[in-house]
Amino acid sequence: MLRVLLCDDHPILREGLKKILLQQSDIKVVEEAGSGAEMMQKIGAARFDVIILDITLPDVNGLEVLKNLQAQGNQAGVLVLSMHPEELYATRALKAGAAGYLQKESAPAELVSAVRKIARGGKYVTSSLAEKLAFELQGASEKAPHELLSDREYQVLCLLASGKVIKEIARELGLSAPTIATYRSRLMTKLGFSSTVDLVRYALAHKLVE
Repeated sequence: MLRVLLCDDHPILREGLKKILLQQSDIKVVEEAGSGAEMMQKIGAARFDVIILDITLPDVNGLEVLKNLQAQGNQAGVLVLSMHPEELYATRALKAGAAGYLQKESAPAELVSAVRKIARGGKYVTSSLAEKLAFELQGASEKAPHELLSDREYQVLCLLASGKVIKEIARELGLSAPTIATYRSRLMTKLGFSSTVDLVRYALAHKLVE
């Protein structure tokens, strides 16, 4: 029996995922969490084969959770299930230790296949993402400027582009407003811009926000 931990801050979505997975005779959802902190507590108290993790959590970004799991020597495979398109976070999630990436709009059968493959120690990515990763490994494509940003810088860029102001971003990330302002300045320097408007235009042009 495959033991699954669900981590998503929306109870209705967790219920929907549980219904899909519990229809399978070989899968059991044994725990669920609504935040990164709650999930990390439950990781230490039980064994799981697969963790289904959302990128956008109320207390910490899913990429940070992945890094914490890696640091603690977590043995469970992590499937990132996100509302964000692949081009936003998939590559970063895989580099941070995820075993797979799926969008929440994926078909239920694809979710089940992903869970089973990851539980066997495999990786699960869509064909389009696999092609992108192959090109990156071959060095066949130049990296866009935003792909060279740190995870935190990239996260701040996406939040700025979504229309959030510095104080809102600070609250969401649990950082101070001056720290976020520093990240914004760093983004403008690295991307060669002089204003937040330029950052937003860049993000929209590269489809970093929906």
